[in-house]
Amino acid sequence: MLVRRPSLSVVIPAYNEESRLSPSLVVIREFLEAQDIGYEVVVVDDGSRDRTAELVRGAIVGWPELSLVQLPQNRGKGAAVQQGMMSARGVHRLFTDADLSTPISELPKLQEALRRGAEVAIASRALRASEVQVHQPIHRELMGKTYNRLLRAMVLPGLFDTQCGFKLFTSAAAESCFARLACPGFGFDAEVLLHARNLGMRVAEVGVVWRNAKGTSVNSLPDSWRMLAELWQLRRMRVSPRPVAERI
Repeated sequence: MLVRRPSLSVVIPAYNEESRLSPSLVVIREFLEAQDIGYEVVVVDDGSRDRTAELVRGAIVGWPELSLVQLPQNRGKGAAVQQGMMSARGVHRLFTDADLSTPISELPKLQEALRRGAEVAIASRALRASEVQVHQPIHRELMGKTYNRLLRAMVLPGLFDTQCGFKLFTSAAAESCFARLACPGFGFDAEVLLHARNLGMRVAEVGVVWRNAKGTSVNSLPDSWRMLAELWQLRRMRVSPRPVAERI
């Protein structure tokens, strides 16, 4: 029996997300079923210590498009997204944060970028078309902006916000970029985009609506040092200095 390939896969990395994931799944399901497309939703439980996996298993009942992938121990957001992207079957593959800081209703903006020829479309908080409705605490916002300036100068010229957790890939781009992923932590976004750049893929940066959600697992000082160390590693991976990007 031939199983039809879904048009869209939505990958959600989740670590101790029992309080935020259930309402997000309801919103995602309502949005996707209104689109009248074949889809799947893949939640990757990154070794949670709470009831995240149990809640997803409960939601699967009556929702055949939803599936759960469990990592035996916490490996990091990058490892979770990689596992989800490589196990997904969709023609296009989105990963989104469990808190839906970028609303799922922003997806058509990224889909339009792929229709226009991009292989990767990334949500951005840093463009004129962006609308940041709820800002992060000032120290985290400054940390993010500083990181992106350094990243743009050293590794990824032309991209203004690499860390927004809402990115859409063609299946070929997802498989090529995530198969090469070496960073299991928060630096994975930049590494995936660097692989796309090195492979000559077209990356579109798209302004979106974004709202900060409480409950981040980022620890400002230790993660700042780790991100700086990862910058030097990414610099050594860089093959081509030519930007293959557009801003929308």
